[in-house]
Amino acid sequence: MRKIRAFPTTKRAKDGKQICLIRKETTPLATTADPGQPLNVEGAVIDRYAQGAAQVQPALCCPTDGYDPKYLDVLPDEILEKDYGCGDPSKYVDDGDIVIDLGSGGGKICYILSQKVGPNGRVLGVDFNDAMLDLARRHQADIASKIGHDNVQFLKGRIQDLQLDLERAESWLQQHPVTTANDMIAMESECARLRSEEPLIAEGTADVVVSNCVLNLVRQEQKQQLFSEIFRVLKKGGRAVISDIVSDEFPTTAMQNDPELWSGCISGAFQEHEFLQMFADAGFYGIEVLERQAEPWQVVDGIEFRSLTVRAWKGKEGPCLERNQAVIYRGPFSQVKDDDGHTYYRGKRMAVCDKTFRILTADNSPYSAFFDPVEPLDDIPLDQALPFNCATNATRDPRQTKGQDYSETRLTNGDACGPDGCC
Repeated sequence: MRKIRAFPTTKRAKDGKQICLIRKETTPLATTADPGQPLNVEGAVIDRYAQGAAQVQPALCCPTDGYDPKYLDVLPDEILEKDYGCGDPSKYVDDGDIVIDLGSGGGKICYILSQKVGPNGRVLGVDFNDAMLDLARRHQADIASKIGHDNVQFLKGRIQDLQLDLERAESWLQQHPVTTANDMIAMESECARLRSEEPLIAEGTADVVVSNCVLNLVRQEQKQQLFSEIFRVLKKGGRAVISDIVSDEFPTTAMQNDPELWSGCISGAFQEHEFLQMFADAGFYGIEVLERQAEPWQVVDGIEFRSLTVRAWKGKEGPCLERNQAVIYRGPFSQVKDDDGHTYYRGKRMAVCDKTFRILTADNSPYSAFFDPVEPLDDIPLDQALPFNCATNATRDPRQTKGQDYSETRLTNGDACGPDGCC
């Protein structure tokens, strides 16, 4: 068996941004796992990123050339040089936000976020690589003094298990070494206690969860749990903004057995449509592609790998209540269907529950540019609202919104018309 080794170089795209090209060279495959043994994905990732913390690794993702320079001035070269991301989710974070950065590495995104959210915001970086955590933490005091506030905390944890505080678990292990099966059971019991009583990150903590080229490093069988954890730690109304590597085809078995390609963000890449579906399956709504790399970052065995930045929202959970509201889809398509099966026809007043009405028309909604709200003339208090059947795709009779006895007449006078007459 042989493998393709990819050597990155760069060029300028038409928009002026720097992109990566790949020069490939076929060499004997010397780093694949033993076919009879499962690949130790976490071990491969820890080793590779420990090397990346000690010495720059150009092949680890393709650093984004588009960060606002004003946020980089306070960062030391060591952090800037050892940044292994593929996008910039920080640009979608606002002042005062509480943000969690999954796979925070050397801390670059966290320190950018620290400046963006300001002294009223807070940033939690999560990583399980000791070398990267050390790199991020040792510059914290100096960066905080330059920024003027210290609102960043770096936590040791696995991004697919944000309940378990690994530093607390390690502290317990130092006092209770595991040498027998009973010791192992005791350790598992302590980990369960920590998750329940002293979670690393509690439910509903963050306004925003970001990540930059890290989710693909998690084992395939743990990715559903990973997205569930992202959903859990967000507040209702919060959002996830994730930059990661996706592929147009599923990586081959040989790639998935290659520790170098795993740690290099190749083997664990999501297929593009699968990545979006993972958000939907976890309960998110308003899932949209914010940025998609036009040229592939790498091509291996004919499979294209590129960066994608996705935003998704939490908040569609809850009862469906009837308050006589409607929405009008503005177009340009003749009709659209949402993730819950509701169909909206262009120009028609579609009956919706209160929850859907708020989701589609709120000022910060990803849908608000496409829908006009139709509020009822007489408000129905939430505590008096009856259940709404969201399984139907019914239009809303205007009389339901205005009331059956509505008979007001309003006429404009001539002064309301322009010099050329009324419209």
